[in-house]
Amino acid sequence: MRRTALILAATFLAATAVTGCRSSRLAQSLDNTPNAGPCPVVGSVYDAARYVKFADGAGELYSDIAFTGEITNVRIYCRYTDDIPLAAEIEIDFAYGKGPKAGADSHTYPYFVAVTRRNGKVLAKETFASEANFRGKPVTGKSELVNRISIPRADGSISGVNFEVVVGFELTPEQLEFNRAGKRFRLDAGAKLAE
Repeated sequence: MRRTALILAATFLAATAVTGCRSSRLAQSLDNTPNAGPCPVVGSVYDAARYVKFADGAGELYSDIAFTGEITNVRIYCRYTDDIPLAAEIEIDFAYGKGPKAGADSHTYPYFVAVTRRNGKVLAKETFASEANFRGKPVTGKSELVNRISIPRADGSISGVNFEVVVGFELTPEQLEFNRAGKRFRLDAGAKLAE
């Protein structure tokens, strides 16, 4: 019995040593050099962080909503490599809602990712589409990864803090005006008071 316990202990120690060597070699092969500078600032554009689509021909009441969306969080990961453009990827968290006038159980939400200078000048902008499948439920959410963002730098001395990466929904002029007017949280309260 004692001999069996010794054999099992020796086998466990040998397996641990081999695994330790493998993970040590893996850790050594990874590039763990710290970034030469900080990542660009990232965030959502306030006026474009919410999406409200009303049913065609409907008013702007809660009961007329077909679909809603919100950008709830944005994270950035970047890597400096010599003096070439800064490579970055962002992860965007979305929350989606299906309103009383939704005609389908899924909806496509167009959104953009833009690289700007800190003064607001847009250097690059690309549009994407996020598909929400509600599966019979009124709300859903998802995270999307955009991993081909290139931040142009003139040389290796330019830091990422000179740039911003902003995201938002691609909105119609009416949707943008709705957000800017602060109506996004109004239901139908007070609608009859003006009469």
